[in-house]
Amino acid sequence: MSSNTHRFTGRAEDYDRYRQRYPAEEILTHLRKWCGLTAQHSIADIGAGTGMLAEVFLANGNAVIAIEPNVEMRAICVKLQTQWPTLCVVDATAEATTLADHSVDIIAAGRAFHWFNRELALPEFRRILKHGGWVVLASVGRSHDANEQALAFEQLLHDFGTDYKYVRSGYRVHENMEEIFQGELRQVSIEGQQQLNWTSYLRQTLSLSIVPLREDPRYPAFEEALRKHFKSFAIDDEISVPTKCWITAGRFD
Repeated sequence: MSSNTHRFTGRAEDYDRYRQRYPAEEILTHLRKWCGLTAQHSIADIGAGTGMLAEVFLANGNAVIAIEPNVEMRAICVKLQTQWPTLCVVDATAEATTLADHSVDIIAAGRAFHWFNRELALPEFRRILKHGGWVVLASVGRSHDANEQALAFEQLLHDFGTDYKYVRSGYRVHENMEEIFQGELRQVSIEGQQQLNWTSYLRQTLSLSIVPLREDPRYPAFEEALRKHFKSFAIDDEISVPTKCWITAGRFD
């Protein structure tokens, strides 16, 4: 993740406030069934960002070590320690977590796994994971089904995004997981929906790593195009965005 550490600099506040939260009860229900998750399991949340996935486990009573290299994202995550004293926040990466060998029961990664250098991160996961432990991947965001609204939004990202093709490839991260987890593998997707006004839609879009920030000379044209897109699909000044949460739980062998 080191080469992508700064991708969300300047976006952390929008990310934390406007990104969709994880469906906590659904995630916990599946992990209790699949992995035997209890409050006693120790969790390493890798690429923890502002702590959204960590919160799911903290609310379950788990001790969580949040690994996050981005300064701004980590600063927001640290604020959660006031409410959750079992949270430890560490300045480190997926490829070099600094954690001890075989020290955690479950490794979790949210909307960050596709940023990792897998050739380095997966051996690191094996090193810090206890024997028989699970790796849990969760991602929640816009559904990428091919409807008119989604296709129009993807075209907008293609036209204005800084490295659209590279990031677009990460959308399918939950596919072909059997290549990584040759032991047990469990997967499910959960459909959802968001209702967003213009401000929420704009700020959520600005939290995407490929979108030009306000100081970028491309920003005015981008915002104008996004506003036209919003007006094209909004009803009563709100746009409905189909979402999906993907959950994967796997064992290496």
